[in-house]
Amino acid sequence: MKEQQTAERFRAAVEKRDAAALEDLFTEDVRLYSPVKFTPFEGRPMVLGLFGVLLRIFEDFRYVGHFEGTAETSADGTEAPSSILAFRATVDGKQIHGIDLLQFDEAGRVKEFTVMVRPQSAVQALGQAVLAGLTAEGLA
Repeated sequence: MKEQQTAERFRAAVEKRDAAALEDLFTEDVRLYSPVKFTPFEGRPMVLGLFGVLLRIFEDFRYVGHFEGTAETSADGTEAPSSILAFRATVDGKQIHGIDLLQFDEAGRVKEFTVMVRPQSAVQALGQAVLAGLTAEGLA
């Protein structure tokens, strides 16, 4: 199943902090829904820029679970093959528990990506770190 292969390649790239390995896993018009921004990050260049920031600010990042299924997409409401990767990390001294919801197109590439994290204090620390990183990269 190509979606599961993409999810495994994604997981390996993130765990190795290899942002370049992510590029061919995303569609050109990928949308990333973040817990720190109401509107999605749109397009492969912006999403890759965001991942470059995230890979630098997460400390002790590790995936702790992997689930497969289908879920309705946010963009058009259609059901898509989906993977959920549960993770744990630290940002600015705050412990984060979260999930990455990857949703795939017909070719098995990620077309939508949703990140959910808890607790609220970690969301705030993540938001501040992401904004600072995006600003430093000229993306915000």
